[in-house]
Amino acid sequence: MLTLADVLEALTGTRPEAASLIISEAAIDSRLVIPGALFVALPGERVDGHDYVEEAFRRGAHLALVQKDLSARLSCVDVRNGKLPESLPEAPFCLWVEDTLKAFQAIAGFWRRKLNIRVVGITGSVGKSTTKELIYEVLSQRYHTLKSPGNLNNEIGLPLTLLRLSSGYERAVLEMGFYVPGEISFLCDLALPQVGVITNVGTVHAERAGSQEAIARGKAELVQSLPPAPNGVAILNYDDPWVRPMAAQTQAQTLFYGLDPEADLWADEIESQGLKGILFRLHYRQETLYLRAPMIGQHSVHTVLRATAVGLAEGLSWQEIVTGLQQGHTQLRLMAVHTESGALVLDDTYNASPESTMAALNLLNELSGRRIAVLGDMLELGPYEKQGHELVGIRAAQVARLLVAVGNRGKMIAEAARQAGMSSRQIMWVETVPEAITVLQGLLKADDVVLVKGSHGLHMERIVSALEAHA
Repeated sequence: MLTLADVLEALTGTRPEAASLIISEAAIDSRLVIPGALFVALPGERVDGHDYVEEAFRRGAHLALVQKDLSARLSCVDVRNGKLPESLPEAPFCLWVEDTLKAFQAIAGFWRRKLNIRVVGITGSVGKSTTKELIYEVLSQRYHTLKSPGNLNNEIGLPLTLLRLSSGYERAVLEMGFYVPGEISFLCDLALPQVGVITNVGTVHAERAGSQEAIARGKAELVQSLPPAPNGVAILNYDDPWVRPMAAQTQAQTLFYGLDPEADLWADEIESQGLKGILFRLHYRQETLYLRAPMIGQHSVHTVLRATAVGLAEGLSWQEIVTGLQQGHTQLRLMAVHTESGALVLDDTYNASPESTMAALNLLNELSGRRIAVLGDMLELGPYEKQGHELVGIRAAQVARLLVAVGNRGKMIAEAARQAGMSSRQIMWVETVPEAITVLQGLLKADDVVLVKGSHGLHMERIVSALEAHA
């Protein structure tokens, strides 16, 4: 377990062995503090963590990292000069540092390096979280495995996850998000992944990254950070033309997955059974397996292949891999609910990009009934904004009987669908989520299947909540 001695050694280079106080985990929100926690007081534009240190102590935190002088009202130890006092106060107390975020990251990196554990890092434009969940299920068949909770995948979230590790864990599965060049490299410096999984390279976050080329370079930082073969393994999507060339950018062993027979691990004979899952044939070296996975949509085959590849790289048997793949609670992002009228609503409102929306529309196309697409703005696309929304509109025209487009950018989806041949009578554009709810409440019938998809900033989950039948 992480102790006060570890924290002090990370910050000062000096280890007081008597400082045996156990630190349970780290928290940046005082409401989430558990007894024994390290509270990290992060300053923000609207909320300053320093205002909540006392609340964190009341909830049982042992330590708080602060970058402001709180000694007038709280017990503080100044470690800004890298030196420790001759004696330490009783917990709880503050550790005064120059920068709480940098100190927090230094502690997380120090702790990671003390543990003998293999880390799987995952990045990509679409599918990170579902991939993480399924890899976790597979690895858990043999190893005591930790996964990053939720989407804690950035310079704050990753250290929070790392400080949950203990010597009892054998594997960790961590998401790594990308917004700007150098970010993945920095996260890898903290987490030291030996296995790197790249899902794909899309256009989401192009607004901040600048271009799809820049996104690809940023994602490639993961495989560049891996140790050389055989210890390092890069698991790459052969079907993605942006990902495939990353094999030349790593010293790690490369394992390609995809639908192309040129990949090391590939699938064919894919059959969707709608909400019941997918059937397909898996090929690896001289072996062929027929598999069923409780994942929704044909695009989920790539998720299964990624988890399988990690299982193979980590030495699991086929029985262990298949058992892990059979877990039915791994697809967190897309849920199916029924309305009072009996319509089926596919809730895929966590976020949206052109790539994930096209995949969701492909799933909609696999289902029977009157297909209705409720599609909202896709944010952070930068120069790809117009092209991305138009591509989605064209595919919606091919798949859906009715289209409800939501938001200012949704108007581009509606117009592209109309130009692709969808009748104006089949297209409705509304500016807001409440308007969409009103339209749908008067529209839905028993045999309808409705896809609701849009960027998280639109809060389209409110559409699903308003439509869902309550017993």
